[in-house]
Amino acid sequence: MAAQNQQRGGNKGQGDQERKKKETILDLSKYLDKPIRVKFHGGREASGVLKGYDPLLNLVLDNTTEYQRDPDDPFKLTEDQRQLGLVVCRGTSVVLICPQDGMEAIPNPFVQQEG
Repeated sequence: MAAQNQQRGGNKGQGDQERKKKETILDLSKYLDKPIRVKFHGGREASGVLKGYDPLLNLVLDNTTEYQRDPDDPFKLTEDQRQLGLVVCRGTSVVLICPQDGMEAIPNPFVQQEG
């Protein structure tokens, strides 16, 4: 009977012990309690202090600041900022995670210069 259940997809809980724990690609533990910058699907950007995360890369940021984009040019950040406080970032919408220290904006090298 047990063999029939396994053929039909039964007893799925028994194989859980054999599976290894999923490991994430990023080791975010070294960034805990440090400022990071996060870019999201859709173009939003925010920075804050990483307070927690899970294997799905859901993030908890404290003292979060959102950086506003130019409505005419979505690739250009404006000087406008918005203080958000404590934020939970859904892992499926996160595109980029980087440390805040040492980050510097540079001109886009792929944009054709008008001349």
